[in-house]
Amino acid sequence: MFATGIENSIPTINGGRTRIDQMESCGHYRHWQTDFDCVEELGINFLRYGPPLHTSYRGPGSYDWAFADVTLADLRRRDIVPIVDLCHFGVPDWIGNFQNPDFPQLFALYAGAFADRYPWVQLYTPVNEMFICAVFSSMYGWWNEQLKSDQAFVTALKHIVKANVMAMTEILKRRPDAIFIQSESSEYFHADSPPAIHAAELRNRWRFLSLDLNYGNRVNSDMYEYLLDNGMTRDEYHWFLTHQLKQHCILGTDYYATNEHRVFADGHTESAGEVFGYAEITRQYYERYGLPIMHTETNMREGPGGQEAVQWLWKEWANMLRVRNIGIPAVGFTWYSLTDQIDWDTALREVNNRVFPVGLYDLDRKLRPVGGAFKKLIADWRDLLPASSHCLVVPVKAMGG
Repeated sequence: MFATGIENSIPTINGGRTRIDQMESCGHYRHWQTDFDCVEELGINFLRYGPPLHTSYRGPGSYDWAFADVTLADLRRRDIVPIVDLCHFGVPDWIGNFQNPDFPQLFALYAGAFADRYPWVQLYTPVNEMFICAVFSSMYGWWNEQLKSDQAFVTALKHIVKANVMAMTEILKRRPDAIFIQSESSEYFHADSPPAIHAAELRNRWRFLSLDLNYGNRVNSDMYEYLLDNGMTRDEYHWFLTHQLKQHCILGTDYYATNEHRVFADGHTESAGEVFGYAEITRQYYERYGLPIMHTETNMREGPGGQEAVQWLWKEWANMLRVRNIGIPAVGFTWYSLTDQIDWDTALREVNNRVFPVGLYDLDRKLRPVGGAFKKLIADWRDLLPASSHCLVVPVKAMGG
């Protein structure tokens, strides 16, 4: 599945007073038809896409599907299969933030309502990058609740993952053959020196928490103590062990040059750049969960010559082929996103209206060099790679169309 995505992050900053809406700032609300034309121009048949949660979900039992109706109908007409992204880094103002214990149930109701309205949709990412959402909102203090503590992180994490599991449950009631692609950041922590080894090892267990809970994996004793010490109860932990929907899932692994970290003896971390790379880190995640994988996000900022992003695309694709060649069932590859983004150079912490040039197209919807390279890559490889027997994706027109 060659894919791209429409960036639909919606976190809040400034104590919840400022909403960062990437669909708005990147012009998708105005240019959605042109954006879909661009997807078709590249020969892409799968699109990570979802309606804006903060405007679609007006309150308990109250929904505004106007934008979703027209856009999803157009994707269906074009035979572009959406991988529907229901929650991307933020919630409606009336829910507040991820510390709200009502969020899982409220989100499950929304997911069920969406599946009722669009029964032809099969592929979902209910909550995007659960680990990153919890870290940035409640450990780094950047988004939403803007807290900085282990207890806030564990609270956000258990609510986010429970929301994801409950949403899957509700969707499966309406669409028993639904497939969930858990787009999650694949991380690794490198020890800078011998005194940093223990801290790095703890973080390398910590990085798996969102997926361990989501898939009902038992965590090790260190992480179990960490969860209980920071507010998770035994009953809450056991809830995840007994609500396992792993058989309906594809493990989506996201990888950027910032995903590997250097850990120092005092516990602080810095970006390490690309050290192991996508193939090795994905192998670690596959060995832990044993699920088919999809490379669900990558990009690189384009420099003056435009070749940095092209080179990164080649490297990520080479890593993807390596993953397949060592026997890991790999079903898809994604450049994220279709267009350039705004203010991701500061991780959406500030409103500078600064273009972050990582798209296949710029914000005037002109093809970037990496877009041309991706188009050629798709044309060259799409007929050579066999479909995986581990995952059946039904074409849109076969789903009641």
